[in-house]
Amino acid sequence: MSRVLSPHPKDPTRMSEPTDTSGIAGYWDRYAAGIAEETREEALKDAFGWCQYAGHGPGNELLGDPLTTLELGFGRGNAVAALATKGIEATGIDVSPLQCEHAIARWGHLTGAHFVQAEATAYLNDATRQWDAIYSIWGALWFTDPDVLLPLVHERLIPGGRLVFSHAPPVPGAYGVQGMYADGFRGRQVWVYRWAYEPEGWAALLRKHGYTGIEARVEPAPQPDLLGTLIATAHRPR
Repeated sequence: MSRVLSPHPKDPTRMSEPTDTSGIAGYWDRYAAGIAEETREEALKDAFGWCQYAGHGPGNELLGDPLTTLELGFGRGNAVAALATKGIEATGIDVSPLQCEHAIARWGHLTGAHFVQAEATAYLNDATRQWDAIYSIWGALWFTDPDVLLPLVHERLIPGGRLVFSHAPPVPGAYGVQGMYADGFRGRQVWVYRWAYEPEGWAALLRKHGYTGIEARVEPAPQPDLLGTLIATAHRPR
């Protein structure tokens, strides 16, 4: 079960009482089952797809030079695997049991690659260690209330540690929490939320929760008429 917060009717950055939802892990399991399998070589080559276009945009250099990393929502586990091949102790969490099963089967042999089935806020609440870099590639940071998640990430970063995340830019004029029915309009009552802000909105939220060295922007797509990618980096102060 996942707990999400509903927006205050007059201020989308304020949240009212939490609402319980169910079936979210099952939704991501179904999503995982529909992903085409690529070769290991292709998976490692395109592992850091901060952008939705293969071979486009920045790579793992956005993480700096970490010795330890944590991915929030690892999907196929490719980014965790790519970091592990560079000698980095790379951990990933994902709420989907199927994603976790697939990632372990494919990448579990790599020294330094660790895959955990967990919900992001629960995992960070229970964690007793810190990481050099925490990141989310179209992952949990997009799907979790930032007023809950950003403070937890801040606590789990080492002083000077780095947060990096990417996801789609918001639809113009539609900011704050966005909801959709995960099983369609004829399916079970399962829903997911995403949080949408312009770069300036994300920068304000990051400052609010104590981050510094903030850079938030929309990376242009490879063609002018295509959708860009929102990418943000921030640091826990030393």
